[in-house]
Amino acid sequence: MSLTFQLDPRMDPELRDGVVALWTDVTNAGGAVGFVPPVTADDVRPELIKHLASIAEGRTRLLVGRDADGRVAATAFLMFNTHRLMRHWLWLYTVMVRPSRQGRGDGRRLMAAAADAARSIDGIEAIRLTCRGGTGADRFYASCGYKEMGRVPDAIRVAPGDDRDDITMFLPLT
Repeated sequence: MSLTFQLDPRMDPELRDGVVALWTDVTNAGGAVGFVPPVTADDVRPELIKHLASIAEGRTRLLVGRDADGRVAATAFLMFNTHRLMRHWLWLYTVMVRPSRQGRGDGRRLMAAAADAARSIDGIEAIRLTCRGGTGADRFYASCGYKEMGRVPDAIRVAPGDDRDDITMFLPLT
């Protein structure tokens, strides 16, 4: 069953807890979403609170994908630029699909929904994202139409002796 996507869902405890659980599961399955496993919900919750504060301030929008049972199965955060010369594109952050749903096309559907959401925002002409090298995420994003625009070698320290490239990718929407 496909996911149902919603931009800017009403934040309630069920949604908050669903996003925390998703973020925890994705991280612990090896997903490169800002943490290194193992993590608990208590580790992830402060980062979500930062995202929620940004949403409350109007700087970020949340895209949620729900499964047939209404569970949070995918998310992406769309963050606006505050710099006056860069307001025509936004950042895509914390792109996640529940590990048990990976390999079914949900990641592609999430990326298409994120592009559609960005297109629906007046003045937005492109999406930019970064990803951790060595995970294959750059190949996935490239298959969704993103182009690599830059790479900072060894910018992400996953563990002592395990440094990864920080890869910047870009998708024009027009």
